[in-house]
Amino acid sequence: MTDVIKKLDSADKLAFNRKLSVAPMLDWTDRHCRYFLRLMSKHTLLYTEMVTTGAIIYGKGDYLGFNTEEHPVAVQLGGSDPSDMARCAVLSQERGYDEVNINVGCPSDRVKNGSFGACLMAQPEVVANCVKAMQAEVDIPITVKCRIGIDDMDEDEDFARFIDTVANAGCDTFIVHARKAWLQGLSPKENREIPPLNYPRVHRLKAAYPDLSISINGGIKTIDDAVSQLALVDGVMMGREVYANPYILSHVDHTVFGDTSDEIISRRDIVMQMQAYIEQQQDTYFKPWHVARHMLGLFQGQAGGRIWRRYLSQNGTGKSPDPDLLMNALDTVEKAQKEVADYNGQKG
Repeated sequence: MTDVIKKLDSADKLAFNRKLSVAPMLDWTDRHCRYFLRLMSKHTLLYTEMVTTGAIIYGKGDYLGFNTEEHPVAVQLGGSDPSDMARCAVLSQERGYDEVNINVGCPSDRVKNGSFGACLMAQPEVVANCVKAMQAEVDIPITVKCRIGIDDMDEDEDFARFIDTVANAGCDTFIVHARKAWLQGLSPKENREIPPLNYPRVHRLKAAYPDLSISINGGIKTIDDAVSQLALVDGVMMGREVYANPYILSHVDHTVFGDTSDEIISRRDIVMQMQAYIEQQQDTYFKPWHVARHMLGLFQGQAGGRIWRRYLSQNGTGKSPDPDLLMNALDTVEKAQKEVADYNGQKG
């Protein structure tokens, strides 16, 4: 399988990577998080947090920074002005991103007020114009992440019109969150939980458009569930479950991608590599907590998991954070695990 992967061209390889991806999550999937996740899977496609065109063009920070180790990695853009979207796509390609994704799914008020995100489901021509403008300027794929509808939109007729319009503009890859977004009456958090999941609607989309690449997103919590979905769609995007229990990614290269060339990395090795990563940071404002906060779930379901979370939370913040935070937390966990093992041994 590894030799087959190596022979894929860049477009086919990215399609291969899309079999499993980690969702863009605002305030969470920053470059430290993505570096951490990449240690567990070399094939899973990673996405940045959504970044707006205004921030990239007019902001003072580096909103497109990432670690080269993160590849394959896609940037998600929020915007609706074709010229601004094209300009940001060019900048993204120049920085080395593998894909540019257009956010047509986020239901938050600040996104809606900025005329991008899920509200664009009602304006497929605007999205189509963005796709055309961006594809005219870059060679990397331009993809769309959307919902199955918003508010009173019909999940069949209106959704099909959206897909038709955007696909006819040249977009051949859609990541579909299998819920409607209710822009009136529900908060962003509620929009992730209250509207019912409609997986069959996404499955029907793939059946109706076999030439499009369709990935499904929303409520998928296990790798087994992801594998089951892959029988009906081209890719699966997982979000908060990966963030809460990141070590599930350690098995996906074997299970999802069929690549058994490497040993599954241990939690201990992950901690050691992330400690080294912390020590390499040069940013004056960097603190170990900027990394550690993404690692709270590393020992989810394991003996010492609660101790790990508590140690990081108590010692990773404040004015004088522990520079050896991760290794000291690991020592505490391993001592607790040894005590449990010794107790169980005596009990047996």
